[in-house]
Amino acid sequence: MTGKIIKGIAGFYYVHGEDGGIYECKAKGSFRKEGIKPLVGDNVRLCVLDKEKMLGNLEEILPRKNELIRPASANISQALVVFAAAKPEPNFNLLDRFLIYMGRKQIPVQIGFNKCELIEEQRKKEIENAYTLAGYSVHFFSVKEQTGLEQVKEALNGKTTALAGPSGVGKSSLINILCPRAEMKTGDVSRKIERGKHTTRHAELFVLNEGTYVMDTPGFSSLYINEILPQELWRYYPEMKLVEKECRFAGCCHMEEPDCGVKEAVACGEIAGERYESYRKLYTELNSIKRY
Repeated sequence: MTGKIIKGIAGFYYVHGEDGGIYECKAKGSFRKEGIKPLVGDNVRLCVLDKEKMLGNLEEILPRKNELIRPASANISQALVVFAAAKPEPNFNLLDRFLIYMGRKQIPVQIGFNKCELIEEQRKKEIENAYTLAGYSVHFFSVKEQTGLEQVKEALNGKTTALAGPSGVGKSSLINILCPRAEMKTGDVSRKIERGKHTTRHAELFVLNEGTYVMDTPGFSSLYINEILPQELWRYYPEMKLVEKECRFAGCCHMEEPDCGVKEAVACGEIAGERYESYRKLYTELNSIKRY
């Protein structure tokens, strides 16, 4: 039977089988010998040991489309990075770091802002404009008031989506609305492995419908992108790539150089000023790193 790993913890892997059941599996011994680490999102072949007790063994990990270190996962179609629109105020520097991180992995990103009822329409337009100019889809929704959720569901349909963002912005609450059975399923697994169900400690996939999975991931408060050279940073800002050819100098870093196409695009509103200021801060940070 084939299936997809939806959770892995303490040496056990929970696999959503092609028959719709969830099997508790252990990896065969050769995985460890060969240095193979099963990941949430892996498509696998399993051997069913006990159909009644839903027990099995992982026999083979099928080829991966991609692999992430944080969150540790595989075969991600896209990411939905979620921030609160207010309370707490969104950290746009952290958001841009996440977009860069996913850009390096060539994984598409959609952006969501929960608690949208707490900000004015004008502020929504400012935030949306900054990121739609960069080519990202932006969704405003409210878990509390249950508005804007149909748009989010449509964006997730037919994909395996990693849901990520800082702690406390409502990711797990969003999961429970999108997949009402999620809390029950999490509770069942938690009793078996003796873990609490309200704090996300590990990546976990939830099945929304056939072919649609959402991965809840631990919240993060920082994200390092130190491996990027400062002169390469602009390549991870899609809106800059569109106008870079207008720069006078080859190798322009879009900082202090004259006749810079990027700075001209900022001046005429083709690139959001907030995004450019974020770029400058990150460039300065990366430029200060001692590299040996």
